[in-house]
Amino acid sequence: MAHDPSGGEIVAANGTAGEKKLNVFQRIALFIRQVIAELRKVVTPTRKELLKFTAVVLGFVVVMMALVSGLDYLFVWVTTVVFGVPS
Repeated sequence: MAHDPSGGEIVAANGTAGEKKLNVFQRIALFIRQVIAELRKVVTPTRKELLKFTAVVLGFVVVMMALVSGLDYLFVWVTTVVFGVPS
């Protein structure tokens, strides 16, 4: 069993409450406390990091678009060669 720092509840390894069963409102409150505790751990990127991450994502999207477009043109060419041009 471990002590939960965000809510002060005793939580077993399998996630169930220790000694007592929490009612619905206590479980909701515990969930909200745990969400807030996790949100405090989030580190926001700096402006430089954000611009770098955005450039990487946009670059990846452009490469994937080029790959899919190239495959599309290739498949159109292959089907035209195999089945001929519709008249």
